[in-house]
Amino acid sequence: MAAFQPSLECDNISNIHSEQTDSDLIQKTDERYRETLPNLPKGKGWMTEHLVQYQGFWLTPNAALKNLMWVQDHFKPRPTDIFLASFPKSGTTWLKALIFATVNRTRYGFADHPLLTTGPHDCFPFLDAHLQEKDRSRFDLDRFPSPRLLSIHIPYILLPNSMTDHQSCRFVYICRDPKDVLVSKWLFLNKLRPKDLPPISLEEAFELFCQGISHYGPFWDHVLGYWEASLETPEKILFLKYEDLKKEPLVVVKRLGEFLGYPFSLEEESKGVVEEIVKLCSFENLSTLEVNKVSEQKFSKDTIIDNRHFFRKGKVGDWKSYLTTEMVERLDEITYEKLLGSGLVFGS
Repeated sequence: MAAFQPSLECDNISNIHSEQTDSDLIQKTDERYRETLPNLPKGKGWMTEHLVQYQGFWLTPNAALKNLMWVQDHFKPRPTDIFLASFPKSGTTWLKALIFATVNRTRYGFADHPLLTTGPHDCFPFLDAHLQEKDRSRFDLDRFPSPRLLSIHIPYILLPNSMTDHQSCRFVYICRDPKDVLVSKWLFLNKLRPKDLPPISLEEAFELFCQGISHYGPFWDHVLGYWEASLETPEKILFLKYEDLKKEPLVVVKRLGEFLGYPFSLEEESKGVVEEIVKLCSFENLSTLEVNKVSEQKFSKDTIIDNRHFFRKGKVGDWKSYLTTEMVERLDEITYEKLLGSGLVFGS
């Protein structure tokens, strides 16, 4: 997967990569990984054969864990960095497009916008998606122009102090009703599950999710980590709900602009710039673009995903078509108990 950066031409995307650390530092992280992995608890994987539990969260052993350790050991944030954080299948793709279009709105016109020919995951790459590749030079963070737009699924408490203590860089976190997250994640990861492994049934995925065993889970711990941090440092972390974004996209996009330091002027609002961004980044528009129907994303040597899989329905409440009454009641009860006293609630 090639990362699109605003100061470079699209045809040079494949050249925007590199080493973030020297070979000695990389070797030390690799050694820590090899020493740690055998001692970690294992749980059944949704896409891979199994997950491992590291510092309280479940990760894929050959990609997410190794990349997380690299971030913890070596990543150096800039004051202008913008991070989009999320639990998987919470609206990440849509919000990537909205943030990219908002931050770069004076650079590109809507008629020939990069998002028309480049997928959101290329415009706004995952920080920890490429770093376990043998050739680390394929992802050069130092050469990315500012502001760097970087996406993460890493739980807040696993981030290095260099990211959480930095007063200038910004985080936008998006969460979603866990019932929709469960269904979307189950459908998505079953498509990526190797053919030599049997599909995971919804009933099995449900049980694993309730136990917290899913990629970057437990879900509730992930959400609460960013929620509590956003209450402590609201100037640093903007906490959003997918349901609010669906209900009032114009309001949320204006909040994004203000929070990220790119507020919309009265002239821009009167000219309909906010509406144009929402239209450009809408599910209806992005899902019909050629790049999002035929192209693919390479997140690692073992993980290649067709762009079309990132655009399923984008609806609120699609869980109603899949979950039984008993499943809904149990998941709602778990969510209530986990979030009790936090001030965070999800709609029914």
